[in-house]
Amino acid sequence: MKKCRKTAVWLVITLLAGAGIPAADVLTASATSSTQQQITEEENEKAELEGKLDETQNQLEGLKGVSSDLRRELGNLNDQLTQVVNNLEDLERRISEKQLEIQETQAALEEAKETESWQYDCMVARARIMYEMGEDSHINALLSSGNFSEVLNAADYYSRIAKYDQGKMDEYTENRELIEEHEARLQTEYAELESLKVQVEAEKSKVTGLISQTSQAITRYADQISDAERQALEYEQEIKQKESNIEELKKKYAEELALSRAAANASWRDISEVTFDEGDRYLLANLIYCEAGGEPYEGQLAVGSVVINRVLSSRYPDSVLGVIHQSGQFSPVASGRLDLALGANRATADCYRAADEAMSGVTNVGNCVYFRTPIEGLEGIRIGGHIFY
Repeated sequence: MKKCRKTAVWLVITLLAGAGIPAADVLTASATSSTQQQITEEENEKAELEGKLDETQNQLEGLKGVSSDLRRELGNLNDQLTQVVNNLEDLERRISEKQLEIQETQAALEEAKETESWQYDCMVARARIMYEMGEDSHINALLSSGNFSEVLNAADYYSRIAKYDQGKMDEYTENRELIEEHEARLQTEYAELESLKVQVEAEKSKVTGLISQTSQAITRYADQISDAERQALEYEQEIKQKESNIEELKKKYAEELALSRAAANASWRDISEVTFDEGDRYLLANLIYCEAGGEPYEGQLAVGSVVINRVLSSRYPDSVLGVIHQSGQFSPVASGRLDLALGANRATADCYRAADEAMSGVTNVGNCVYFRTPIEGLEGIRIGGHIFY
């Protein structure tokens, strides 16, 4: 039976070597963590996750704060844009009204110029007629009057016509000049409105660009917030899973402590009552190598003592083979590391020495039936990197 198991171990080593995994590397792999190691690891991982969750939540709060500020800024920008658009519409209305006023003024100016030109033409025509009639004609016209009063009236008539023509000419000229001045003012006001419109359009373009940039920033922050919320949810779920794992491991650890106390109170055989099978020494030495190969000799003897204590206790199997292969007790058995060690006989001389002493009844840990890496709150015998209880 032992020969068959040893052959199987060598077959495993051969297969691993064929897969490119050196047997020495496999043999020196670390063992599965003990229950309390697992609890510690789970608690450390939980604490790390809680730290990441806090960091993510702080980041999330910051992102939400920035997003809120951006939304307020977007509201302000939209208000600004509304005001700018209203201003632009008012300017366009005023420009349109100014254009219409300019057109009307230009039409009035053209009419005034035509009137002034007509008056000038009339004066020139009358002057030409009077000139063509000559001075004698005027005298004759005056002398042909019936009496002196008529002469005076005629002279006054010509004088009044000339004065009237000149007055009208002055009136039309002044009116034309006033209209020209008014048109010039309108043109200046129109140019100012056009310039102001250019400025307002530039402001509108600027505000529109800021609105676009702010909207894009809000979208980016919304995506980041979504990612952070998703990450926080994942951390929360992982933390819950860790808490569940820790709870289960603590239950398992409590069961182990209960078993340890029960073993201490159970009946014990004397070492002289134990009959060891062929191969027990080989098996125990290689288990010691797997569990404490890197420990000082005292630690190796302590591991061997735990195995023999279990053999002596009525709470455990009554053989070295039964104790070592009891389900869920020694991690190198479950991981396959013990089989690999047995296949290569990795046990050192100190491991064999420790096995011999333990099998002879020597113990440096009293009746302890458990060992693990030291943990806070666990009382026991501290040897090397293990505590025995």
